[in-house]
Amino acid sequence: MNNEILSSILTILNEEIVPAEGCTEPIALAYAGAKVREILGTIPEKINIYLSGNIIKNVKSVIVPNSDGMAGIEVAVALGAIAGDSSKELLVISDVKKEQLAAVKSFLNSDVINVFKADNSLKLYIKIEAFADGNSAMIEIKHLHTNITRIEKNNKIILDQPCNDGDFNSALTDRKVLTVERIYNLAKTIDINLITPIFKKVIEFNSNIATEGLNEVYGVNMGKTIMTAIEKGIYGNDLKNKCAAFASAGSDARMSGCALPVMTTSGSGNQGMTASLPIIKYCLEKNISEESLIRALFVSHLTTIHIKTNVGRLSAYCGAICAAGGVAAALTFLNDGTYEEVSNAIGNTLGNLSGVICDGAKASCAMKIASGIYAAFDGCLLSLTGNVLGAGDGIIGQNIEDTIKNVGTLASKGMKQTDDVILDIMISKK
Repeated sequence: MNNEILSSILTILNEEIVPAEGCTEPIALAYAGAKVREILGTIPEKINIYLSGNIIKNVKSVIVPNSDGMAGIEVAVALGAIAGDSSKELLVISDVKKEQLAAVKSFLNSDVINVFKADNSLKLYIKIEAFADGNSAMIEIKHLHTNITRIEKNNKIILDQPCNDGDFNSALTDRKVLTVERIYNLAKTIDINLITPIFKKVIEFNSNIATEGLNEVYGVNMGKTIMTAIEKGIYGNDLKNKCAAFASAGSDARMSGCALPVMTTSGSGNQGMTASLPIIKYCLEKNISEESLIRALFVSHLTTIHIKTNVGRLSAYCGAICAAGGVAAALTFLNDGTYEEVSNAIGNTLGNLSGVICDGAKASCAMKIASGIYAAFDGCLLSLTGNVLGAGDGIIGQNIEDTIKNVGTLASKGMKQTDDVILDIMISKK
């Protein structure tokens, strides 16, 4: 493999695997709130917020970290505007003081925040206007959670960053370099020192929040409930259940406002945890070496990124299922699977659960993660035993790259109306 391709892949890893505290959509709002206050030069007296439907969907029900259990769009923006540090990006509200939280609650009670659905078709769009002392400021974010495309103060343009509205990848390194075959071959040969630092952070951060989810009460307690079922003999004491419990426990904690940071993947902490935690647990239980674990995490994360690139940053297609495809690939890789077996494991998993919808960030994400991990184990086992979904079986294509493209078509075209209907249901009073 030439150095240019390797360099691109390493850049992709660093673009996609980043730390964040809390669900990335409300944190993106907090980041925008902090940035617009910085431009305005003072805490706003009034704020107008314009958001894409997918941002509204993913912020509506999730608890914002360090907010004393509050949830929602207004909370995220107010917390950022009063207590945020934009230089920390997705860790923007990691250091909220008690007195700042009191000021946030007072600000929310003053009812000076207005929320509107943006009049465009973008999946990830945030625009915030802030006003104080006769001055105004505006910040706009497109496609990626911290990708600022426009800044204004008193209607004068400070930043105007061109961005291709038809392609969320326009702000990123070209993802066409990724194929399952290239990921598989590189995982076998890459200098482990090139990828160890980033994946050691993944192991540390994501394991910490999973352990927290198993030890405390969060959300629907999916992870802890699975472990209790194992202890009581209701579920089997096997790797499949332990891995599902470990990963879903991380989501239990994160969706319920736990302030521990996670390493995200493709803009999502849930995807980052799904792609990593079952593999970490699997290797721990089987005493697999750290080097093998890191190579498997490389497979899982890059496969997740590859699938998610075709799906889009935000959509009606559940991102945890993209990550489940990565988990299936990594499990097969760890069991000395060939490239064909790894490809078939991904196809089996995607062919099973590609109808799972994303109806926002909330407690049930942990349940979807558990379902995805169970499917990943099934997809891996079937592949290793020669049982494979073939071309023409539903969305399965002639090869794994065709299947991944089909998933992207399903998500971007087939589920477009689904996305609109989900949002309508979520914001209705019924």
